[in-house]
Amino acid sequence: MRARFARSGADTGLTATARRIIRLNYGFQLLFNLLWWMPVFYAFQKAAGLSDAQIFGIQSIYYVAFCLFEIPTGLIADRIGTRNCLRAGAVVMTAANLAPVISASYTGFLVHFLAIAAGRSLTSGAASAYLYDGLRAEKCDEHYLRAEGTARALGLAAKVVCWPLVGPLMALAHTAPYVLSAASAAGSLACAVALPRLAGPDGRTDRAADRRDGGRRGGAFLRDAGSALRCVASSRWLALVMAQGVAVFTLSRICQVNLFQPILLDHGIAEASHGGVLAAMTVAEAVASARPQWLSRRLPPVAWVSILSLALAGTLAAMTLGGPWAVVALLCLFAAATGFAYPVQRKLVNDAVPADAPRATLLSVESIVDRAVCALAAVAAGAYLSAGRLDALLWHSALATAVLLGVFQLLLRSGLAERGREAHPTETMPVRAETPKAVDADGGGRRRSRP
Repeated sequence: MRARFARSGADTGLTATARRIIRLNYGFQLLFNLLWWMPVFYAFQKAAGLSDAQIFGIQSIYYVAFCLFEIPTGLIADRIGTRNCLRAGAVVMTAANLAPVISASYTGFLVHFLAIAAGRSLTSGAASAYLYDGLRAEKCDEHYLRAEGTARALGLAAKVVCWPLVGPLMALAHTAPYVLSAASAAGSLACAVALPRLAGPDGRTDRAADRRDGGRRGGAFLRDAGSALRCVASSRWLALVMAQGVAVFTLSRICQVNLFQPILLDHGIAEASHGGVLAAMTVAEAVASARPQWLSRRLPPVAWVSILSLALAGTLAAMTLGGPWAVVALLCLFAAATGFAYPVQRKLVNDAVPADAPRATLLSVESIVDRAVCALAAVAAGAYLSAGRLDALLWHSALATAVLLGVFQLLLRSGLAERGREAHPTETMPVRAETPKAVDADGGGRRRSRP
């Protein structure tokens, strides 16, 4: 009886619609990003007869395509509605995962990755925008941070559980990873279809907004693009928050994707152990992503992102000094810092977006900036590795991050962004620390008055 009472008390902070939005968002994020083929796609393509040049050439095309697709897809989300954009992304992702099953050739894999880029770009800004606007419409926006973090954690946990099964499944059916990925994407489509319509400030649902005259004319896309660019140019706070997030995204992507194996090999850790290390890192990131409220509320979120970015840089530099076990521990620490930083940074950007601005388009602008910088960093990383200067790369990455954050703090303290911060006072509010008794499995909690 006491447990049931506690549960009902925790649920009082969320409306029924808000709980539905959070739960369906969990399902969508988990299934949409559950790519069973991720651990084996290189070997799968080699077995299909592709050369290393072809495999990495497709990857290069993928990153360029992702940046290009981000431009129109953010505009599309703001015109047809974020819920419809999530549905479209799930449909594209389902078809994309079936492409290698239909044609295991260079053309098939190229189409596969181009469609993956299109599907992910359709949802990259729309998913976060829908969750944020949905909870705000229900007056439950204080639960956004935990909901965003928990969704990311659940997706990471699913990968830890599913990825070890890929090898045995491939022994039964060679194309099983791609078929299962398509089935997962189809499940995310079911979640997107079940999402409720959102009521806008004028009381109209997103379906009504979708039918506005502006959504039927090509000029509306240009207006949204111009509005987004003007918003970034006029809001110094939004521009600074986006710039600060570049450090988190670039460091995490370069380390966890490009430098993960070179670092382990450089310290004598055999390839057979790489899967276990990756699983440990994923667990660390999942736990941290699910609990951003563990961060002390004595510091504002913007300060926490800077501190966590410095922690990422510091762990990279420290990897040049330690032995194999120390490097594994530092990689797990790196992953945990990434897990804490992502939901906090996402909330900062969402809070900085004006209420009448095209939110999904602006989130796509942030994604374009992040991936553009990441692409440049990947080129530099390749040059360092080709010259055998891994340690120098890690140190220079740490120093570049420290310089970037130093400039950010100078701009912040100079009062350059004060006008933007005053326009969005919630951005400077501390991360809410909630006790386990006050929150439930959906990421909700009791509605509390601000101190």
